[in-house]
This record gives sequence, C-alpha cells and structure tokens, in this order.
Amino acid sequence: MALAEVNEQIKNCRKCRLWQDAKQAVPGEGPDNAKLMLVGQNPGAEEDNTGKPFIGRAGKFLNKVLAKNDIRREEVFVTNIVKHLSPENRKPLPDEIEACAPYLETQIKAVQPEIVVLMGKVAWLAPRVEGVTYMETYHPSAAMRFTKMKKRFEDDFNRLKKLL
Repeated sequence: MALAEVNEQIKNCRKCRLWQDAKQAVPGEGPDNAKLMLVGQNPGAEEDNTGKPFIGRAGKFLNKVLAKNDIRREEVFVTNIVKHLSPENRKPLPDEIEACAPYLETQIKAVQPEIVVLMGKVAWLAPRVEGVTYMETYHPSAAMRFTKMKKRFEDDFNRLKKLL
C-alpha cells in the first residue's frame, strides 16, 4: 500500500476512542523513501493543532540533536505509534496502541527505511518488519528532563549517524 493511501486511512480512523476528542489524526511526515524513520508515542496538543509530528518542545529538542549529528529532519520520516492525541496527554492505553499498530507497520512497509528509531517505552511496542534495523532510545521529552537520559539519547543519535 502506498504511503499516501495509509495516511488517508489514518486521517479517517475511528478504531478507538481517541479520535473523539482530537482535532485530527497526525499520520506523520517525511519522504516516502526515507532511510531513517523516527517513531514516538503519540501527538501532543501542538501536533494535534497542526497535524505535524514533533513540533513542540520535544520536537525542538529532537531537531537540535538531529542537526548536531548532521541528520536533516526533512530527509527523515517522523511519526508516532498512536496517531491521535490522548486526553490530558496521558500515555496511550493498550487497546489504543493495538488499534494504531497496523498503520505504523504499513507505513514502515511503504517507506522501507533502513533504520527505525523507536523513541520511548510506548514506541518500543511497535511491530517489527523483517529486513529493517530497529533501535530503541528514550523519548525526547524524557531526555530533555533527565541528564542521564539526555546523554544516552544524544549518544544514540551519534551512533545512528555512523550507521546511515
């Protein structure tokens, strides 16, 4: 399935309750042939307003880490495992993750990245596609708040740069 087609399905999704309070789904953005895919937890309020992933404080921090490692965000496909904002920005529930996981799997198959970076414990639950290398790291919002996590997050992206 083409990326545009799955993104259209995501925009119209009603498989769980999250769509009811969200302004819109946030399928993700980036080239449909990106070598690198970044996957987070789910959109926050700013992402829900704009329809774009990782544009809030965590996104700005992520952009700095990418730039520091000569990774151009516009060459990366950025998405979340869950495609709608959750109430009060709570962690997505298991059934919400389960409802969205097939969309992420289809996105991975459509983009065919060499590496998928799963950022945060919720993203670590993402389905795996054969032939793709996966790397787990902290979510940028956690890395911003805790010094040890920040160092590890930055080190992970430094290692990632060498793999691309």
